Amino acid sequence: MDYKILVINPGSTSTKIAVFKNEEPLFSVNISHPAEEISKFQRIIDQYDFRKNIILMEIAQRGEKVENFSAVVGRGGLLRPIPSGTYRITESMLDDLRAGVNGEHASNLGALIADAIARPLNLPAFIVDPVVVDEMEPIAKVTGLPFIRRKSILHALNQKRIARLASKDLGKRYEDANLIVVHLGGGISIGAHKRGKIVDVNNALNGDGPMAPERAGSLPAWQLVEVCFSGKYTKDEIKKLLAGKGGVIAYLGTNDMRQVEQMVESGDKKAKFVMEAMAYNVSKWIGMSAVVLEGEVDAIVLTGGLAYYREFVSWVERRVKFIAPVHVYPGGDEMKALAEGALRVLRGEEEAKIYEKEIIKEDEFFEEV
Repeated sequence: MDYKILVINPGSTSTKIAVFKNEEPLFSVNISHPAEEISKFQRIIDQYDFRKNIILMEIAQRGEKVENFSAVVGRGGLLRPIPSGTYRITESMLDDLRAGVNGEHASNLGALIADAIARPLNLPAFIVDPVVVDEMEPIAKVTGLPFIRRKSILHALNQKRIARLASKDLGKRYEDANLIVVHLGGGISIGAHKRGKIVDVNNALNGDGPMAPERAGSLPAWQLVEVCFSGKYTKDEIKKLLAGKGGVIAYLGTNDMRQVEQMVESGDKKAKFVMEAMAYNVSKWIGMSAVVLEGEVDAIVLTGGLAYYREFVSWVERRVKFIAPVHVYPGGDEMKALAEGALRVLRGEEEAKIYEKEIIKEDEFFEEV
């Protein structure tokens, strides 16, 4: 049986939409939103009608009819922590997204718009593997202070899709494989995948983990405290240094890795030093993940945009190949990952999860601030 699926992926300055027939895209478009349009809205949630109407107009211009879709799937937003999977969009999920329970982000609009399009026609509406996917073992969340716990925020959508693909290429089921998956983007997430679950991962959104193109990475705590109380920066400025203006952009003034690659190739010694340092950072965190998996690693998997940079990949591979074979899957197809998540449910390969039943409660040993 064929299924036609509408996929919606809102970003900060654009909205990607695509229509898939099974795994194959019929069309995909990236709708840009000029700054002067976006700036009219005080909050991201206020963009709801604006973005929904643009999507409906684009669908109509492409000659598609909403009633012909089998399902609508939206990018999952900053919800409460939940295990991975495909989730039916429910009222409690929509309420949490409207309230911004875990923060405001354009991806919060994905489920809201998907539901608005699907509900009048009684079509199923889903989200798949949002960034708040949390499969971390409780022991992995422990820090040295009981009121500070590690959080799982990562590129879950691409990590899960590539982990399934790599497992298949290894001749294994994802649920039987042990993998270290490294998403190399503006932020870098390194997940220890143990038999189908990401049991440990750095918080890639807030800058935890290795240095990245736009992330400072985990910093020496004492020195960071000194910076925070130096009087030179506000609280918001410190946060921006950690996530947004830290990492490669702080050293080289750009987060465009293609430009940095050209700098290295032209003999820029500082650019090469910074990129080798980032590869060194990434390699250390891969080693940490190998310890989490007790050395039983089937493969180390590199993905994301930076995985196109062959020399960077070679710097990482040189340091970690003793752990396990390195497999490279450059880029990341979020739209296809969303469509595949919906397809697995429509085909009966897995059951859709219910958000309110899956919300993860904190362990009793943690304290509130």
